[in-house]
Amino acid sequence: FHLANRGPLLPTAKHCCNDWGKRPRNDKGNKVTVVLGAQWGDEGKGKVVDLLATESDIICRCQGGNNAGHTVVVDGKEYDFHLLPSGIINSKAVSVIGNGVVIHLPGLLEEAEKNEKKGWKIQISMLSGVIMFDFHQAVDGLQEVQRQAQDGINIGTTKKGIGPTYSSKASRTGLRICDLLDDFKDFSTRFKNLAQQYQAMFPTLVVDVDGQLNKLKEYAERIRPMVRDGVYFMYDAINGPPKKILVEGANAALLDIDFGTYPFVTSSNCTVGGVCTGLGIPPLNIGDVYGVVKAYTTRVGIGAFPTEQLNEVGELLQTRGHEVGVTTGRKRRCGWLDLVILRYANMINGFTAFALTKLDILDVMDEIKVGVSYKLKGKKIPYFPANMDVLQKVEVEYEKLPGWKSDTSACRKWEDLPGKAQNYIRFVENHVGVPIKWVGVGKGRESMIQTF
Repeated sequence: FHLANRGPLLPTAKHCCNDWGKRPRNDKGNKVTVVLGAQWGDEGKGKVVDLLATESDIICRCQGGNNAGHTVVVDGKEYDFHLLPSGIINSKAVSVIGNGVVIHLPGLLEEAEKNEKKGWKIQISMLSGVIMFDFHQAVDGLQEVQRQAQDGINIGTTKKGIGPTYSSKASRTGLRICDLLDDFKDFSTRFKNLAQQYQAMFPTLVVDVDGQLNKLKEYAERIRPMVRDGVYFMYDAINGPPKKILVEGANAALLDIDFGTYPFVTSSNCTVGGVCTGLGIPPLNIGDVYGVVKAYTTRVGIGAFPTEQLNEVGELLQTRGHEVGVTTGRKRRCGWLDLVILRYANMINGFTAFALTKLDILDVMDEIKVGVSYKLKGKKIPYFPANMDVLQKVEVEYEKLPGWKSDTSACRKWEDLPGKAQNYIRFVENHVGVPIKWVGVGKGRESMIQTF
């Protein structure tokens, strides 16, 4: 439609347009601090969240489900979290599970009860996220079998039902917490319809409809006191009295459904946009965004991994780093640090700073390699390939750095770190253009060195 056909602008419209630039930005209120994974997950986000949670009033999960696994060590005790924010160890804070999270109610209640026995007073403000049913988990496994039979390869999901539940949400057949707490007769009808849809697609799927509904009716009353309207809760938190609000991302940038190594990704947005949509937070209220990075690279399951080391280096990293998934128990694949994916993750998230974890795992290395760029057919490429077939074919260009060959696990200040370890950290900062605020040299909270 040509501009000439629109006719003259009305004076009022022109006045309004000119006036917009003079209006103050509506960015008042409490800023939200965000912690996100910058690789393929398992970077140690829980440790950073735990560190920041000690001074936070509200701690939120915005996406994912019980496929996430965060381990936190406090006073020598190790805690594992899957649905609850790992910052819940701060019993004075309110923990929020946002609308972007898919919720397996038995898992949530079991985790809540287990942690309550440890003496924590858990306060969960749970928004109306989509409910994951047991048949979603069964379907997840059946889909993997189907992929293997048809294509000879599967995605390597956790089989926790995450993908099928998000599929129900996208197809508008999913059921939310608010549906469960409203008219249970209507909820039951929609539950039966959803179960029948999946049984039509997977004839071997068995669903105990009556048994499931009886359990869900019980769960409804148990979670009812926890439920709040999420949009209003977060609005009041941001625009009310001063509060420190912390958001804990699950999974990581390279597992994002849009920006990750598709199709070997999760089913939600693990990047900063997922914070806004998964909690109802305006972008203007996002404050610091911290990316968590391992001092090397790992990933679980199938998919391209350019710096993977299928040799004694990979085995050493796996053994020293105890690289086993918290949720699945699967061994993680290991390789050198890849700065191409860190630059890519920073393009999407705009990190304020990095937390570099597990530096101590590299203490025994004589020489450390860092992937700095990719080549394809002999030519350097200035981008991270979107196509996985292309990513599988790239040749990594490495820089070699000398190892420091000394124990860093007792270091508590920047000055305590060996000079060559400091050089490694500065090398990463300079090549990615993001400062490193924390350096992890052990499991405990006290092992996180703050550099500025």
